[in-house]
Amino acid sequence: MCGSEHVSPLAPLIENNRQWSERIRKDDPAFFEKLSRQQSPEYLWIGCADSRVPANEIVGLLPGELFVHRNVANVVVHTDTNCMSVLQFAVEVLRVKHIIVCGHYGCGGVRAAMGSTELGMIDSWLRHIKDVYFRHREALDAVRDDSARADRLCELNVIAQVYNVCYTTIVQNAWARGQQLTVNGWIYGLHDGLVQDLKVSVSGADQLPPVYRMRAPEHA
Repeated sequence: MCGSEHVSPLAPLIENNRQWSERIRKDDPAFFEKLSRQQSPEYLWIGCADSRVPANEIVGLLPGELFVHRNVANVVVHTDTNCMSVLQFAVEVLRVKHIIVCGHYGCGGVRAAMGSTELGMIDSWLRHIKDVYFRHREALDAVRDDSARADRLCELNVIAQVYNVCYTTIVQNAWARGQQLTVNGWIYGLHDGLVQDLKVSVSGADQLPPVYRMRAPEHA
C-alpha cells in the first residue's frame, strides 16, 4: 500500500535465522567458516517429511553432521531418482558409516495408506505402504485397536524400507568394496520425543535373502 512499508510475512523466520546464527557463532566463532569448507557426516537419515520430525534436533547433531533425505512416510523406492541420488552421494562421496531409516508413530501417510479414500497424485506413492500392509495383513488385521494397528504398520514400513535400502546396488557395491556401512531402522514418538531402535540392523549382503544379493557382472 502507498505510504506504508511492506513487511514480509516471512520476516519472523529471517529474524529467527539471524538469532540462530548469532548463537552458533557465540559458541564457536569459526563454525560457519569450517562448515563452508566441507561436510563430513557419518550418518544418512531417511525420514518422513512431517514437520514434527526435525532430524538434526531429534539426535542433537549440528549442521554438517547428518545428511538428510525426507519424503512422505519415509519410503525408499528404487525408481525414485531423488532418493537414489541422495543415497549414492551419501555412500560413495560422503562415505557415511550409518544409514538410519526413521519413521514415526502417528504418520499421516501411513494412516492414509490404510484407508481407501482417493487423495490424488499421492495415491501411487502410498501404494508402496499398502504393499507392506498386504504382506502383513493377517497380523495387522488381528490388531483390533485402530491406533495400535497404525503404529504397528509404521514399524513394519520402516523395516521394509531398511531392506529396500539394502537391496540397492549402491549399498551392496559398498559392502563388496569392504566399506563399513550399516543400515538401521528407528521409529520416533511424537508423544514423548524419543527414538526407539527397532532392532533391525544390516551390515552385509550375507544378511539378505539370496534372491536380493547382487554381484558384479563377469567380464570376458
